[in-house]
Amino acid sequence: MNSAAAVLGPLGRIPKAVLFGAAALIQVALIAAMVADRVEILRTGTEVMLQTRPIDPRDFLRGDYVVLGYDISTVSAGELKDQPADGRGATVFVKLAPNSDGFYQAVSAHAAPVAVNAPEVLIRGHVTSGINCGRNARAFCDRLQVRYNLEKYFVPEGEGLKLEQARNQRKLTIVAAVTPEGRAAIKRLLIDGAPVYEEPWF
Repeated sequence: MNSAAAVLGPLGRIPKAVLFGAAALIQVALIAAMVADRVEILRTGTEVMLQTRPIDPRDFLRGDYVVLGYDISTVSAGELKDQPADGRGATVFVKLAPNSDGFYQAVSAHAAPVAVNAPEVLIRGHVTSGINCGRNARAFCDRLQVRYNLEKYFVPEGEGLKLEQARNQRKLTIVAAVTPEGRAAIKRLLIDGAPVYEEPWF
C-alpha cells in the first residue's frame, strides 16, 4: 500500500453521508461566524454618518446592489506619503471626526492603529490605488483611494434606481457602525435625512 492509500484508507471507510454531513456543518459554522461578526459590529459599533458622492455614470447598478462611494474614499496620505507600501490592498487606518454638519470626514491616515478621542473613530480600509509612487513604485502616494467594506448595499430588486439617483444628487447618506478595531458595516440609509433602509441584525 502506498503512502497516499495509507492516508486515504481510514477516510475510505467513513460513509459518504457522514463526510457530506461534516462538510455541511463546516459551511454552516462559517456562515454563522460571519453573521455573528456582522451582528457584533452593528450592535456595538459607534455610529458615524457618511456622505456619499456621485459615481462614474458608467458604473451602473449591478445586480441587486448599489455601488457607493464616499467623501472619505479619497484621503490624504499625510505622514504615509513616500513610506513603503505593501502593494494594492495595503491596510490603512483612517481617523475620522465629525464636521459641523455631523458628517464624519477623514482627518489622517495611518499604517497601524492609533489612539482616538470621542467623537473620533478609527476605521480600517484597504488602499485600491495610490501605492505606486517612489523610486521603486512601491510607496504611498500623496492621495489614496480607500475601500472600507461599505461600497455595496444590497437592495430588493427594482429599488436601486432611486438610491442611485439620490446618491448622484448627494442626497443619500449612510450611517455606519464602526468598532474600536476599525471594522465597519452599513447600519442604515437615509435620503434627505429620512431613513429609508435599516439593516437587520439577521
